[in-house]
Amino acid sequence: MNALKNVPVHVSIIMDGNGRWARERGLERAAGHIEGVESVRACTEAAVEYGVKYLSLYAFSEENWGRPQEEVNALMALMFKSMMAELSNFMDNGIRFVVLGHRERLGDELNSVINDCMEKTKENKTLTLVIFLSYSGKWDILQAAKKFAGEILAHPDRSAELLSMDTDGFDRYLVTDGIPDPDLIIRTSGEMRMSNYLLWQAAYSELLFSDVLWPDFRKQEFLSALQLYSKRDRRYGKVK
Repeated sequence: MNALKNVPVHVSIIMDGNGRWARERGLERAAGHIEGVESVRACTEAAVEYGVKYLSLYAFSEENWGRPQEEVNALMALMFKSMMAELSNFMDNGIRFVVLGHRERLGDELNSVINDCMEKTKENKTLTLVIFLSYSGKWDILQAAKKFAGEILAHPDRSAELLSMDTDGFDRYLVTDGIPDPDLIIRTSGEMRMSNYLLWQAAYSELLFSDVLWPDFRKQEFLSALQLYSKRDRRYGKVK
């Protein structure tokens, strides 16, 4: 049962440590990614149980395209397989599935599966599971700025109106339009950096860095993070 008094609406996780988890066990890096899928499942189930409405996961960054091609291919194949396998689970548990990022860089086959999964789950209400795939914060801000500039060029009669917009107005150009900013961002594996993730959206997110490697981050670790969050005093730059 959910006994937490202050549950974050949106929890986001930078999933880190798959490679180290595999190396410590003398396994190929792919084994860490495969085991990491079990952590995705465990945290998704925990998010539903504790009443989190949005769970987002940093699965693959724009910079990750620079990894060895064999590893990239294995990751894309794993994502394809996982989406196919989890669709029935999403439907049974009311999970809406969303993929955000520079999707033009993904293959047609993977994009087709993504589109099918998003379409079939779009009416689900219990939890929105967001996978950031081929994403980076700088890319997101840049593509938003290009959309904004394009709108001004297309509608010069509205330029004064557009140029007077506030930060809330600019939010609609980001790929996360319609999704609340994260209340809590967790990074696993002991690393303490944002790695070009949600640079705009994380302005007032609470940050939590866990030493646990991602393949070992399961329900208890997720609950512990929620409990720590519940003790935070969020002031948004103001005085209470």
